Amino acid sequence: NLKNECISMSDILNKIIATKHVEIARARELISDGEMTNLAQAAVKNNPARDFVGAIGSRVAAKQSAVIAEIKKASPSKGILREDFLPAQIAREYEHAGAACLSVLTDEQYFQGHADYLKSARAACALPVLRKDFMVEGYQIDQARAWGADAILLIAAALTFEQMRDMEAHALELDMAVLVEVHNREELHSALKLQTPLLGINNRNLRTFEVSLQNTFDLLADIPKDKIVVTESGIATTDDVAQMHAHEVYAFLVGEAFMREAHAGDALKKLFF
Repeated sequence: NLKNECISMSDILNKIIATKHVEIARARELISDGEMTNLAQAAVKNNPARDFVGAIGSRVAAKQSAVIAEIKKASPSKGILREDFLPAQIAREYEHAGAACLSVLTDEQYFQGHADYLKSARAACALPVLRKDFMVEGYQIDQARAWGADAILLIAAALTFEQMRDMEAHALELDMAVLVEVHNREELHSALKLQTPLLGINNRNLRTFEVSLQNTFDLLADIPKDKIVVTESGIATTDDVAQMHAHEVYAFLVGEAFMREAHAGDALKKLFF
């Protein structure tokens, strides 16, 4: 029943956002805004951010696949993706296989992620790391930097333009990169007003859950050349990769396809290299 499904995905997003505000309130009881700001500032000095945009941009400029390889234990729709979940080992495998960057899920309730997964993955390799979570407040941006993240994700479907603009400014002050994720033309035009060159196009329809690479192709004409398009969701075969290359899309965010394989690094190498 399509109508019910239409409600379900946006409902899930609203539910997750509500959960985030509760989580942040709890986190604040342990570490105040002021303390978290101090931790973030200390990290800027003592644990300098790795160049997320540069790592992707250099590959894209050379017309090579720039893979943001995702470390993800579970998803709300598919459940547990990987039982033997060792983020540090997966990070090393990804690096060895040629990933440009990492994306690590930190959402606990819906994706069984954790801050410690991000910390251990980053410590295990030299790749820049994205904190993959549902960012709704500046507090989470300070958290991300304090944990060692080099980049954050902003989801256009979950935020107003003003929120995105303010959160981007906050991230940039902490030397972090921003990947802004869009699903449709309306979100795209809002996201294009941000400073970040990194524009993620999610191929999953938030209303129907259907995944179609056509979503990326349909939006390309509206994107200026100075932006780097990162295609997300639905990249499963070498043919999918070839199609993207044919449309001059060289940056990819892929997780599920690798997480289901015994050796995530081998799966990455097979798909892209």
